[in-house]
Amino acid sequence: MAGCPRSGCDGTIDEDGFCDTCGLEAPAPSTGSTPSTSSARTGTSSRPTAVTAWSTPTTSGATARSRRGSTRSTRRGLLGRGIVDIPSVPKRDPREAVLENPEVPENKRFCSKCGSKVGRGREGKAGRVTGFCAKCGHGFDFTPKLAKGELVQGQYEVLGCIAHGGLGWIYLALDHKVADRWVVLKGLLDTGDADAMAAAMAERRFLAQVEHPTIVKIFNFVEHQHGSTTTGYIVMEYVGGTSIKDMIKQLRTSADQTACLPLTQAIAYTLEILPALGYLHGIGLAYCDFKPDNVIQVEEQLKLIDLGAVRHVDDEDSPIYGTTGYQAPEVGKELPSPVTDIYTVGRALAVMTFPFDFHATYKSSLPGPAEQPLLAEFESYYRLLLRATNKDPLQRFGSAEEMRDQLEGVFREVAAAEDSQPRPGISVEFTPERRSFAVDKALDLVAVAASLPIPRVDATDPGAVFLAGVTAATARELIEELKAAPLQSVEIKLRLARAHIELGELADAKKVLNSTKTDPGDWRVSWHRGLAALADGNAGQARMAFESVYDSLPGEAAPKLAIAVCAESSGDMAEADRYYRIVWRTDRSYISAAFGLARALLVKGERHEAVDVLNSVPETSSHYVAAQLAAIRARTTIARSAGLSEQDLVVAGQQLTRLDLDDTRRAHAARELLESAHQWVDAGAPGTSGTVLGCRLVDEDLRRGLEHWYRTLARQAATRRDRIALVDQANRIRPRSWI
Repeated sequence: MAGCPRSGCDGTIDEDGFCDTCGLEAPAPSTGSTPSTSSARTGTSSRPTAVTAWSTPTTSGATARSRRGSTRSTRRGLLGRGIVDIPSVPKRDPREAVLENPEVPENKRFCSKCGSKVGRGREGKAGRVTGFCAKCGHGFDFTPKLAKGELVQGQYEVLGCIAHGGLGWIYLALDHKVADRWVVLKGLLDTGDADAMAAAMAERRFLAQVEHPTIVKIFNFVEHQHGSTTTGYIVMEYVGGTSIKDMIKQLRTSADQTACLPLTQAIAYTLEILPALGYLHGIGLAYCDFKPDNVIQVEEQLKLIDLGAVRHVDDEDSPIYGTTGYQAPEVGKELPSPVTDIYTVGRALAVMTFPFDFHATYKSSLPGPAEQPLLAEFESYYRLLLRATNKDPLQRFGSAEEMRDQLEGVFREVAAAEDSQPRPGISVEFTPERRSFAVDKALDLVAVAASLPIPRVDATDPGAVFLAGVTAATARELIEELKAAPLQSVEIKLRLARAHIELGELADAKKVLNSTKTDPGDWRVSWHRGLAALADGNAGQARMAFESVYDSLPGEAAPKLAIAVCAESSGDMAEADRYYRIVWRTDRSYISAAFGLARALLVKGERHEAVDVLNSVPETSSHYVAAQLAAIRARTTIARSAGLSEQDLVVAGQQLTRLDLDDTRRAHAARELLESAHQWVDAGAPGTSGTVLGCRLVDEDLRRGLEHWYRTLARQAATRRDRIALVDQANRIRPRSWI
């Protein structure tokens, strides 16, 4: 076996063409005589693994777990979602796709019956392209059956081969009966294989139903006589772009040999493809063999190609096709289903974004953040991959739409991290914050429990209509009304538990939650357990509950906000900083995250960044003024402001002057600022020329300013005692004089 040509790798290339150490495919030879695998094609495939399903069909649990189906699966959007720019891929001249010397590479030759290697060279001699399998005796023939110029059904003129796939050769042809349009003919790789023939016939039946803008169009199914043998061909749309697999190969040829797609680009592609898979699932089909090879970009559109492995989800007889490293581990024991397709999407997304040996070492697992910096940098992305590729099908996303919703949130988070521009989105799972917390006071876990977002009501729940008609004005009245409900559904029990939490009746809330039975993967009970633990002051227990929700919903902001609160309450300011930062950087509607991030930064001594965060609260927020005042305090409070400068004081004074405040609030803020300035001057600050609120930064001026604001506060005081105390403060601070 040849050594791996990649720099720094001492592995060897096996007969399948992959390195046994780095796991990457060997770079293609660059000699001019080697035919290139065309990027303009309708289907390519690594060796598909044929599996005979022997088990009785099992319920995947997708319908029960997912609170929503795939009703939006036909919705399409632009590549990049308007969030990032995806480079356009020019449409190629179809003639450029034709292979000069079409042949199946030796490392791609396998027996279609038993999967053994066939047609391999020995002792320097090339392998046979026709013959019989040494293991099972089944015949093989890897030669193209159609020649250039041959006419199929008197309609399709063959121009040549453009690619080969796991189930057959792909030919480019002209349709002379329909405006000489370009079409593709897909035939069988081995016409003597009954399973392959059956798969093609099944494909014809399925694809007649398929009509989706992201799925390659099927025009016709024809037969052609080759001597005494009749071969079937599927006539489909020609897609003249570049496959995702070829994009990655091009990157590795021109740059780092382990290069992958930018994360935002790979996610954008996956977001575009998931509705197509959801469409297939909606009409009872499983795609079975999703991978980067089978997605082509042409101009600004994606196409899902190579539908040869598509099958009905309840088909117990047809052979199952998939690709090693992508196929879900339960396939073969259970039938393919929407959740096995979800697994392949997760695996393909990982392959697109970081290099790893997905054929062997990580055949059914993923490397961790310690091995892949990308996964350490984007925790939400890592958690999304873990859920999509969970070995337990019941723990995966329940539908393509559910995965798409969470991937959309991760996409916004990643894009915001790359350029620091917020990418807000509307959550399909949570309400907005019920109220902002810890804005102008210390963190209070009871208040947080009453402020965090709550799960949106599942409209399909039997109790949803009853909840919509609830009229109770208080939590106590609500409890009585819910207990008298004609049924006790999950939504009614969750609302009952929340009412108990609001009243501080935590034992009753936990009792209700313990009696609430949900399907595997339903995170709503865990969320309410977290709220109950927060109200009980147990941040550690609450965090465990919120972490499980984060695992299920990696694209949602609410779990990250809740985890940040738990970390702050436990004194882990590094973790609090990280999670508050993710939320605030992505979506500026979570005002609590801005104040939380500022608190974490101030504890860490990062005063100027805390000021920047508070100043980033938008003017449209009802807490804008509070944020501005907090920024002034963060900038100038002596106790927190090591390195306080004249510039800090001057800028803070200008900021306060611009604010539209009532008299009492302005007086308090002015007094605080001038007290900081006076302490700074009193500590021996150098000579200055600036002014703060009209006062020069000298002792006498600052004392006069403070005296003015103390007397202003005294006039506003609510009680005689407060007024006397403030007048005494004014008298103590006023400049000394003979009068």
